[in-house]
Amino acid sequence: MNKRGGSSVLRLAVPAKVLLQRFAFLFLILTAFGIMLLSKAETIVVEKVSTVVVDVFAPIMDVLSRPAAAVNDAVKTVRGFSDLRDDNIRLKRENERLLIWQEAARRLASQNQALQSLLDFKPGPKSQSIATRVIADSGGAFVRSVVVNAGDRDGVRKGQAAVSGVGLAGRVATAGYRSARILLITDINSRVPVLIESSRDRAILSGDNSGMPRLIFLPANASIKSGDRVVTSGHGGVFPPGLQIGRITVATDGIMRVKPNVRFDQLEFVRLIDFAAVSSVVPKEGAETPPKKAASR
Repeated sequence: MNKRGGSSVLRLAVPAKVLLQRFAFLFLILTAFGIMLLSKAETIVVEKVSTVVVDVFAPIMDVLSRPAAAVNDAVKTVRGFSDLRDDNIRLKRENERLLIWQEAARRLASQNQALQSLLDFKPGPKSQSIATRVIADSGGAFVRSVVVNAGDRDGVRKGQAAVSGVGLAGRVATAGYRSARILLITDINSRVPVLIESSRDRAILSGDNSGMPRLIFLPANASIKSGDRVVTSGHGGVFPPGLQIGRITVATDGIMRVKPNVRFDQLEFVRLIDFAAVSSVVPKEGAETPPKKAASR
């Protein structure tokens, strides 16, 4: 019975296939003719149909376009990260260059401030000054001195006062041809005749290699107190009078000490003062006194 049913299906399928093949060409011609007629229809009808079709498929197109938009955004984000990386590298290089220029600007500003502070000190009309740079600190456990890059060729000589914009720093201990060594007022070998500005009492400022030299040979009845200003007295012809040194500080052991105005750890520039009065009082060793001119008759 199954064999009969299968044979009947085959009998029906073969004529249907032959019929389809015969009328397929005709169906295609009719379809093409219908499309041609549709293209000749009114434009408004076609636009309405197109609008309806677009409205129907718009949600589907929106859903389908979202993954593509997400992918596009992801690509843009990756490109943005790449651009940010390049910008970050460029900005880092520019930042390094700016830091170098900033450091140079700070150094120049500091040097300018130090040089401007030197201008605050106005020596007398009979004095000559030489501005020089501190190039080395030859200090140690037993010495408090600095080396400057000016020497005998620049007019530097032993005994000249070394000042900064805020006060006395020391004196020239030795002078070479291109450099000189400045003995600071904190050195143990430094002795400076000073004057207490408020009481006008005289004393000697004695260095002891500490940050604050002490006052010795004070009068027994000296009326001084902490905070009084100390200046050079001009005695002995070593320093001219009136150079600022610092302020008095009473130590815990009762010793009168002076806190210098000069910050020796930040000393970059000094001015070497050549006072004519000093040179006339203290002649050079071995120099003969020039003969006096005979009075004209």
